Amino acid sequence: MPTIKPNKSEEIIGEIFKDQETVYGLKEFEGIDIYDVLHISEQEPHRFYIKDLKTGNQRFVYDEQKKTGKPEEIVRQLWLYKLHHQYLYPLDRIDLEKSIHFGREVHTKAADIVVYKKDKITPYIIVEVKNPNEKKAIDQLKSYLNSEGCEIGVWSNGVEKVVLYRPYPKEFEDSLVDIPRENQTIDDLFEIKRKWSQLNPKFDFVEIVKHIEELALAGSGANVFEEIFKILYAKLYDEKLARERREGEEVLFRKYKDPEKTYEIINDLFKNAIREWPDTFELSDRIRLSPVRLNVCVPFLENVRLFEVGQGELEIIDSAFEYLITEVSKGKKGQYFTPRHVIKMCVRILNPKDNEYVIDPACGSGGFLLHTMYHVWENLHTEAAKREYAGRYLFGVDFDDNMRRISQALMLIAGDGRHHIFKRDSLDARDWQGVESEDARVALRTLTHRFENSSEEKENQISYRFLDFDVLLTNPPFAGENPESGLLRQYELAKKDGKLRNNVERHILFIERSLDAIKPGGRLAIVLPQGVLNNTNMEYIRNWLFEKARILAVVGLHGNTFKPHTGTKTSVLFLQKWDEKEEPLKDYPIFMAVSKKGGKDNSGEYIYKKDDKGNYVHDSKGRKVLDHDLDEIADRFIEFAKKEGFSFWR
Repeated sequence: MPTIKPNKSEEIIGEIFKDQETVYGLKEFEGIDIYDVLHISEQEPHRFYIKDLKTGNQRFVYDEQKKTGKPEEIVRQLWLYKLHHQYLYPLDRIDLEKSIHFGREVHTKAADIVVYKKDKITPYIIVEVKNPNEKKAIDQLKSYLNSEGCEIGVWSNGVEKVVLYRPYPKEFEDSLVDIPRENQTIDDLFEIKRKWSQLNPKFDFVEIVKHIEELALAGSGANVFEEIFKILYAKLYDEKLARERREGEEVLFRKYKDPEKTYEIINDLFKNAIREWPDTFELSDRIRLSPVRLNVCVPFLENVRLFEVGQGELEIIDSAFEYLITEVSKGKKGQYFTPRHVIKMCVRILNPKDNEYVIDPACGSGGFLLHTMYHVWENLHTEAAKREYAGRYLFGVDFDDNMRRISQALMLIAGDGRHHIFKRDSLDARDWQGVESEDARVALRTLTHRFENSSEEKENQISYRFLDFDVLLTNPPFAGENPESGLLRQYELAKKDGKLRNNVERHILFIERSLDAIKPGGRLAIVLPQGVLNNTNMEYIRNWLFEKARILAVVGLHGNTFKPHTGTKTSVLFLQKWDEKEEPLKDYPIFMAVSKKGGKDNSGEYIYKKDDKGNYVHDSKGRKVLDHDLDEIADRFIEFAKKEGFSFWR
């Protein structure tokens, strides 16, 4: 009787999946006791094999000496387990490595897994796991479905899955949220009703957006950003109704068998969302995708929960919007999404309180506002208090309408449907006059600075130039067209000896505008090109700053921080506006730091921490931890601030 080799599954799987180059993972199999289900043993010296769950044969998975493995075989065996034990398909209806027929020819490539109908002849489901490149794998899967007349195709790398649906004899590929169990039909999937509380709050939104782009929107001629944004708006509204008003928390945002019905329901949700949350879309707007294409999009979103998601998930949604709007804004006007670890450092250093008003005059997607909200929420203990803070104390302004709408949407998800996000030109007082600016003026009226001089007071009530915010955080655009003279005349930093300078970049004007927007004693953080703080021709700016504010800190960011979008070296300048009644100090300590680990490589790809064994370090929520030193810099500043007795860190 042959000796049973000891099961080394946990050890070998750990070795295989720690390889940073592999795009495979095991997230898809949460809930399965992987190390108990799989049996991996050393069948030859230093060579490990996995026992096939169907045939019992040994399949090679890892060479201990060469440090090479086959993660796709692990994924395949786990899919085989799921198909048999969770979807209840008998093993005699499942084949591995089944050759595919193209016409009269048998293709040399074989499908990884094929599930047959009850006749055990007709292919029903094809599963592809060997190709980790999603686009190529899905194209290959489509060809398999067409050649075999198969209805369902699954691509999975163990981290996620895409389910294609080809309603025979149609050639257009549809999608499903899942595959049917053995005792279900495809039509049964369309009848499954879900509760809001059953939706999944953990998801990779960037991948969802990519799937929708690739499978539903490619070649449609649609504005990808607009249409996905509309679909999200409809889903947000559906979730709000489900949790607050509908009996049993039933969600209506799902795929129905008839694409026309799917379109009717989701477009109605979108139209009602516009009425509930105006300003983001026109009342006459509608979803412009065809019913068939919309029906492909829906399965990727119907199982995820957007409302009441945690901080990590909001960051994922934020990064998805960043991905979506890349072509719209990143190459224009020097606008770049601020890396979230930079934002977190700025917020920690300025330490906003729950009774302080905060503004970002170039808010983009709202990152500074969101992380300010998270920071303050840590000390608020009721949901009502958190919603009150989000809807009352946070303000954002951006001239780019897409950015403004993203910020609004994120605040809708995070707060209570209220927001103070406005499309206006923060720099130009002329843009704050007239009917279009009325909403912003009304919201900011109680925050305008009050002057004792009547003419100054009257002028400020028109221009809204001087405000009384407690905290300001911003990363203004570094480039763009040179401001015209009408704008430059509004700024001291645009003049020299009473005459307008020939060329003043917008971020210089933003320095002055930002100080004007905070009250005496207020504090701000602003991301600037390093040259503003170093170049000799910028000395006049530094001298002006010394008269207006105390320099709290200067943090030089790593050169890769804003890559791949720009290699401009940047610093964050932290200021506290002098009180009107105090004489500016001439000599005081300034906190200075330079980041040595920016969290990105030279290509702009994020770098993650690893332990001594080369394995990625994960946080309490299972997310990889970014390898940067800005948290440490914030810690050192807090020590400095407490030692110096700064009021906001007492």
